Amino acid sequence: MLNGEETKNKEHWLKFKSEIVRLTHTLGFKGWRRIPLEDCNNIEVVRLSGALTNAVYVVSPPKHLPRPSNSSSSSSITPRRPPPQLLLRIYGPQVEHLIDRESELQILRRLGRRNIGPRVLGTFNNGRFEQYFHAKTLTPRDLRNPETSKQIAKRMRELHDGIDLLPEERASGPFIWKNWDKWVERCEQVASWLDNEIMSPLNQSKLEKESWRRQGFVCGTPWPKFRKMVESYRKWLNTRYGGVAEINRQLVFAHNDTQYGNLLRLEPSGESPLLLPANEHKQLVVIDFEYASANTRGLEFCNHFTEWCYNYHDPERPWACNTKWYPTVEEQERFIRAYLTHRPRIFFPLETNNSQPGPISFATSTSAPSSTAATPVFHTVHSNSPRVTPFMLDTQVPPFPTLSAQDHERAEQALDTDVRRLLHETRLWRAANSAQWAAWGIVQAKVSKMEEALSTRSSSAIAAKEQLVAGQEDEADGKTTELDCRSDKSSDTTDESVAGEFDYLAYAQDRALFFWADVFSLGLIRETDLPPDMAERIKGHVLGY
Repeated sequence: MLNGEETKNKEHWLKFKSEIVRLTHTLGFKGWRRIPLEDCNNIEVVRLSGALTNAVYVVSPPKHLPRPSNSSSSSSITPRRPPPQLLLRIYGPQVEHLIDRESELQILRRLGRRNIGPRVLGTFNNGRFEQYFHAKTLTPRDLRNPETSKQIAKRMRELHDGIDLLPEERASGPFIWKNWDKWVERCEQVASWLDNEIMSPLNQSKLEKESWRRQGFVCGTPWPKFRKMVESYRKWLNTRYGGVAEINRQLVFAHNDTQYGNLLRLEPSGESPLLLPANEHKQLVVIDFEYASANTRGLEFCNHFTEWCYNYHDPERPWACNTKWYPTVEEQERFIRAYLTHRPRIFFPLETNNSQPGPISFATSTSAPSSTAATPVFHTVHSNSPRVTPFMLDTQVPPFPTLSAQDHERAEQALDTDVRRLLHETRLWRAANSAQWAAWGIVQAKVSKMEEALSTRSSSAIAAKEQLVAGQEDEADGKTTELDCRSDKSSDTTDESVAGEFDYLAYAQDRALFFWADVFSLGLIRETDLPPDMAERIKGHVLGY
């Protein structure tokens, strides 16, 4: 017999399923109109773990669909394919501070024209449905596998070369700083409130009930000192490149969030060409392009390498940045070498065009100008970014001409030079990457009574976060306004889907410590400039490479 809370959860879950089916009808998904609303309880909805910004569900049709009402006998009916499985993405509660959803949808449409990533099937106010891939999500251990790592590098190269940046994207500069500039005011509100609480005379008496207080300042130091250090580092980075214009010239279309949960391995069957050894990397599919935009290759690489340090499914510390897992120099070199030597189907070497950066041409690499000797400089060839058909074979790319021994040696030396430059660039951008994700964690932090102190939002809006709110249909135009789920415990869910709430505050603090460790090792701050306990705290995050 169900108790009151279980009954309430079951009612919410049934209502959520009903809204999902109604949405599939409203959006006109093929086959889903065959599922009547009253049969909504028979659909399967499973929440996926590892999604940190949104709530993500796999929606499957009932195992047994109702027979068409006009059928006279089973023998005259040709079995019909069941409706396809769907991926349902419901945006997180703080997402309005993080992501411009209209810009994201425009990017997804651009990717769709290149058959990159899942197709967007339909949208509603606070979420969307996407194509569902029959695939397995990679694990933290997979990232360390040498062959898998090289396959990820190849996919990354294809993305960078396959999507041309719009002129306004290049002119706007690295997206990492656009994110910082967009998020920093909200960060200041949250971090300043948290800092004041830490410094409050009442802090000690609240430690037992509010464990976050034991960790001290969320940025390792009071917020103003952290923000000032980020701005100082940003200016230093621009100077290292010889100015913003040179950074902008080197930008590529980057994913910016290649954590293991955003990398899938398709499970091909039969005679699929994906089963051929030469096409193994094409089994990898990159998803979740929420943060995709213009960034440097070094930023893309250091973001991916830092994701080696995380296990978001760790039962004790899913927020922890375990820098001892950061890839070694040799592992980074292997990845970058695979990236540079991969010749994706969209690589068409034409005339040199430095004003329109395209794929790296390591064979024509030369040394950097003396004014920016420490800065990676890439010589580029034009790419016309043709349409990419799904899973085209590498045999369609013209082979390199046969090289003499002398030319081969020269090409290898040029490749080694480009590898070293990209390693250096990766090192330079790592602190920027940590600053960005620390800000991301602060924006999403959930602390008791904080929102009431920061905002005058009505109590009804806050209460809405605690319950499932049904989507509503506008009778005039049939457009769905909203679908929101905050109560998804049911027999359909698994242990994986009912994982504890992610600790964004602990995540932010750990990334802030990694930032401090990097600016310290770059020589931008001295140990005497840090608070007495900070030098000791960042020791575990300091990497010498």
